[in-house]
Amino acid sequence: MTPQLRTEHLEFIPYRPEDEDAFVSLLRNADVCRWMGQDLVPEPDIRTLFRAILTDVYPQHLFDIWGLWLDGAYAGHAEVKRTGNVDGHELVTALAPEFWGRGLGAEVVRGLIRYAGDELGLKEVYGMVGAENTPSLAMCRRLGFRHLRDVVGDDGSVTKLLAVSTTDPA
Repeated sequence: MTPQLRTEHLEFIPYRPEDEDAFVSLLRNADVCRWMGQDLVPEPDIRTLFRAILTDVYPQHLFDIWGLWLDGAYAGHAEVKRTGNVDGHELVTALAPEFWGRGLGAEVVRGLIRYAGDELGLKEVYGMVGAENTPSLAMCRRLGFRHLRDVVGDDGSVTKLLAVSTTDPA
């Protein structure tokens, strides 16, 4: 079962039915989708995805996924899940644009690294960051991530596959 987590400023709370509109709003934001490396998809598809979190992901314990909250406001999304890019677990984060530039991204990632090491027993975790997402790449360097390889999409886009130890976090 996905636990609640807390960092200095953020609460990581497993999604509840009443969080659907906030989740949809985040994933309907073109800037968020661009930096996550995904296409903007129709709202009904996002609603179906959200409902699958509640009906499939949580009941089957497929992976850990949270809504991020700051002082009662929905600030974003976080996940720790197995990845097909390497034999391991990937950290996925997305903050709503009004929370960008406040150091919260690093706080989220540090919290996920700590959870992955302390609770899941993982020695290393991975991240995928678009080559053009210089703020996120700089944050990952500060947190001790190392570049493993570039992944080139069918459209020619480049994503950096990064790894970090859970035992030596920055």
